Amino acid sequence: MQRENITIFADYNQFYLWDKKIRPDAPDDYTDADVENRIKIGPHVVVVQPERNVEVPVAVETHDGEPGFNREDWDHIAEASLHLPSGELEVHECTGGPVAHFKLEPGWYRVRSFHAGLSTIRDNGLEGSDHYLVVLWPAPAAGVKVVKQYRPVGGI
Repeated sequence: MQRENITIFADYNQFYLWDKKIRPDAPDDYTDADVENRIKIGPHVVVVQPERNVEVPVAVETHDGEPGFNREDWDHIAEASLHLPSGELEVHECTGGPVAHFKLEPGWYRVRSFHAGLSTIRDNGLEGSDHYLVVLWPAPAAGVKVVKQYRPVGGI
């Protein structure tokens, strides 16, 4: 397992995981479902969507196989697949630059995005104790899946 703890400026409430050698264009055709899922895919890119449009703490882990987890520790959990033909995973800010790099075996990976502390975010959207974990492991390609849906009090 590899792990890196980083602070990401989540401008436009997003950051990217992509193949460093390809540096794909991030998708910009968002639907209401994409926003509610808090994850979006495009060719060679997964977009993770934190709740706040500021710096947020994110841990990124890579595993050899699917890791276990406790659903109760998280407010929202979503999954998507990412193709890394070069095996060079880059974590990249939306309007900034790269913030982390991992060397992996080329191929398909499953990305699971965990979101916690979402109820701590103030009405101004700038302050809160939210935090995020992104885990990857080799797995066949599959569509977006919401494992646990967060709905704020009053609904989205």
